[in-house]
Amino acid sequence: MNILILGGGGREHSLAWAALQNPKCDVLIVAPGNAGIAEIATCADLDINDGAAVVAFAEEHAIDFVIVGPEAPLAAGVSDELRVAGFLVFGPSQAAAELEASKGFTKEVCDAANAPTAAWARFNDPESAKAYIRAQGAPIVVKADGLAAGKGVVVAMSKVEALDAIDNMFGGAFGAAGAEVVIEEFMDGEEASFFVLCDGLDALPIGTAQDHKRVGEGDTGPNTGGMGAYSPAPVLSDTVAARTMEEIIRPTLAEMVRRGTPYQGVLYAGLMIKDGAPRLVEYNVRFGDPECQILMMRLGAQAFDLIHACAEGRLADAQVTWADDHAITVVLAAKGYPGNYEKGSEIKGLSGLDEDSFRMVFHAGTTRDGDSVLATGGRVLNVTARAATLEAARAAAYADVDAIDWPGGFCRRDIGWRTLSD
Repeated sequence: MNILILGGGGREHSLAWAALQNPKCDVLIVAPGNAGIAEIATCADLDINDGAAVVAFAEEHAIDFVIVGPEAPLAAGVSDELRVAGFLVFGPSQAAAELEASKGFTKEVCDAANAPTAAWARFNDPESAKAYIRAQGAPIVVKADGLAAGKGVVVAMSKVEALDAIDNMFGGAFGAAGAEVVIEEFMDGEEASFFVLCDGLDALPIGTAQDHKRVGEGDTGPNTGGMGAYSPAPVLSDTVAARTMEEIIRPTLAEMVRRGTPYQGVLYAGLMIKDGAPRLVEYNVRFGDPECQILMMRLGAQAFDLIHACAEGRLADAQVTWADDHAITVVLAAKGYPGNYEKGSEIKGLSGLDEDSFRMVFHAGTTRDGDSVLATGGRVLNVTARAATLEAARAAAYADVDAIDWPGGFCRRDIGWRTLSD
């Protein structure tokens, strides 16, 4: 099978790695890819948000199956153009991708489906938003309505912080994503990630994880795209997962069908869990990054079979086989992230690391210059390990972190702290 994966981050590196574990994969092309992906697959210089260009490329290279990694091409309707052209695609339609592209849309769907989530209001001008904040008080959550690369959320512990967030968002800090804002009730509890494959009719849970969004240890400092993650998430027990499916996921999918926009792809539910009761924080219409890295590490070759079954509408007959294991990933980011950071610094020590089904370094923001690997992004590497216990996985991951020579980078040293401190 000739496979095209769209994207060039750590998520796509792990998807490519998992696909290559499966004998169904004959040819693998990743666009645009990165330095790590280039070691295992063919990388292509392609504008993945240009549907016509992607279709032309897929036709030229006799692609059998397209896996869309990031949210931007989904929101741009690339999956729709591929389907019209006759290609098998993993990823929701543009209409269904509104579940991530618009926070307000998701809230409307949740209200219609009676899915538990935070109380909310949407605003398109700063003064009415500020008046609402003054009336509600703090803590309170301010979100850019549109796509903001995982950074358009401010959990404001004071009214001053919330009012500043309004100024920033309407002032253009997140571009068009901040043209409208959603203000939500602050939800207390423990946050976790729940991943479900959906084929328009059936839904199959494929894993849980806990992400570390804040840049600083102990979950302090500003939000980022994610500084590390581990799987499974103990807070998302079988009982909580079952409640999530019945109270949140299945009602949402039914509402999407009712609207004429059935959902196909992976649905990533960010949850807040308190006293065993889940509430929806947000939906994402793609695998989380860095959660995808640990899910692919745990699923291995079957990941591709499950994704393929999802795209072909065969989830009713699919099953997930989980090993009794744990995986963890530690993000190495450029110093200064999530603020201003330098690009182009050299990363050494990667060639000396063992890479197999238990330890991998997934590249996120890298390029190759001759024999050198250079950092090109904020989040640059995902140092990932799998083991029988979370403690062993974390020890292996940090051993590899310490073997990497990159003075221009940093990481959190406490990934997994919530579980390992219990």
